[in-house]
Amino acid sequence: MKELLKLFAAFFKMGLFTFGGGLAMLPLIQRIAVEDYQWMTEEEMIDCIAVTQAMPGVIAINAATYIGNHRKGFAGALFATVGVILPSFLVIILAVLILGTIGENRYVDGAFAGIKASSCGLILYSAYKLARQTVKGWFPAVLAAASFVPVAFFNLNAVITIVIGAVLGCIYL
Repeated sequence: MKELLKLFAAFFKMGLFTFGGGLAMLPLIQRIAVEDYQWMTEEEMIDCIAVTQAMPGVIAINAATYIGNHRKGFAGALFATVGVILPSFLVIILAVLILGTIGENRYVDGAFAGIKASSCGLILYSAYKLARQTVKGWFPAVLAAASFVPVAFFNLNAVITIVIGAVLGCIYL
């Protein structure tokens, strides 16, 4: 039970103090799971990110469920998932109650602009850290860049680039 409460508390704290969605939470999820609690190795965390990115839904919730299941099976998945969801649920309820009374306020608008900008920075950091761990060698680097350009600039469906990357990876190996 102590381990389940630790899973809940760690993900609750992360959900409470992290803004910007799942991608912005990735560096913190990685630090908690790999460095702070040693629930996973770096390689297992990379697998976790790959699996949770491929699944539908929010990556932070998927990652909490994956890590909880990895540690303590179904009960661990449940405690970690509820831990990461509960803060957002409570904050949204409070925000609706409070913001409904505030209306248009330049300070609130400024705070949200700052949150959006810092979230963008966290997502960029997450992408950088993930790239450093997974892109090793010239082929993965070229493939990563070649996948980014059509998705970012030509609105190509990301699934198509993933399938093409998988085929090219199989041919390369």
